[in-house]
Amino acid sequence: MNLNAIIIDDEYNAREEMEFLLKQTECINVLEKCSNAVEGIKAINSLHPDVIFLDIQLPGINGFNLLSMIDVSVLPRVVFVTAYDEYALEAFENDAIDYLLKPVDKLRLEKTIDKIKNSILQNSNQKINLMPLTKIPSVGANKVKLIDVNCIEYVHSDETGVFIICADKKYFTVITLKVFESRTKLFRCHKQYLINPDKIDEIIFDENSAGKIKTTSQHLIPISRHYLKELKEELGI
Repeated sequence: MNLNAIIIDDEYNAREEMEFLLKQTECINVLEKCSNAVEGIKAINSLHPDVIFLDIQLPGINGFNLLSMIDVSVLPRVVFVTAYDEYALEAFENDAIDYLLKPVDKLRLEKTIDKIKNSILQNSNQKINLMPLTKIPSVGANKVKLIDVNCIEYVHSDETGVFIICADKKYFTVITLKVFESRTKLFRCHKQYLINPDKIDEIIFDENSAGKIKTTSQHLIPISRHYLKELKEELGI
């Protein structure tokens, strides 16, 4: 059985060493090596690996938080990799396939790969603790900004990506609408829009049973007929 993998680690030497060890197994194809959580999320969403080798201590967003930013439908098997054994309990509470300490031992890695293969053959599900999101990453020039969910007015997607709209700024994010909907308080009002209920100033109803939402900063976003009833129920109107 050949497996596709992504390595996510902020240390260059650790990424290179892990790739070297995985290639020696002759059954792991490394699709991508990522140096931070945002790169990792983007790679997982686009490449859909079988397994990720995930460093826990990443800058800005740690490995546990990264997992909460992935849609469960594309969440791969997880092997945590770290230099600190203090995270072992939390790693196994998250039902990771395995937990490797740096420097990774070749024979220990072979046992891990056997566990991955058995998990796939048995089609066993992981029980990762996917926590509600409170901070959302947005990539800027040589930095990652973490945006408080409470500051978001709405989120929308188009052919160029997913965008967070706050009172006076617009941010790009690698988090999908599906993840926003399942792990934040944002509520879907349109196929391409999610609204923060706390930021609704006014609802304008159209004759065709659809409408628009005016946010507290006077942004106008659409409500589709499909979601209007659910939105009314959510708001108690």
